[in-house]
Amino acid sequence: MNYNYFMQKALDLAEKTLKNGEFPVGCVIVSQNKIIAEGSRKNTSGSLTNEIDHAEIIALRRLADSGEVLDKRETTLFCTLEPCLMCFCAIVLSNINKIVYAYEDVMGGCTRADFTKLSPLYRNSKISIIPNILREKSLELFRQYFADSNNAYWDKSLLANYTLIQ
Repeated sequence: MNYNYFMQKALDLAEKTLKNGEFPVGCVIVSQNKIIAEGSRKNTSGSLTNEIDHAEIIALRRLADSGEVLDKRETTLFCTLEPCLMCFCAIVLSNINKIVYAYEDVMGGCTRADFTKLSPLYRNSKISIIPNILREKSLELFRQYFADSNNAYWDKSLLANYTLIQ
């Protein structure tokens, strides 16, 4: 599987999202070298701000709504930012066996968490994690986002500060 190719597709979604004033996270889900679902972050600006419309959750919902029957253990999820705990758990529950991400989320990412203390469902998951694919390209989108004073979402947060000093 060409990790760079599929991560670039997720980055293309993130770039479009950034142009719309949203937090630049894009996600594609791949099976048999084909994109089967995608999503991008929504509702980080304006009056509908929420913490539900993450790119991974939107992609997972689109996959579920597609009705496509496939072995999800043979799927890979690509995202431009390391998944948060909510998204990681949804990915595990969806039986997706691999996460590939571009940029680490030092504030809310959870792929490096210690799952040994959690219930067996999460502790025993065999999910594979591949970090830092096209990291610099994703980092540049986040730099642009946080450098724009019109973007208040996570302004002055640990992630914003970490991003802007690199």
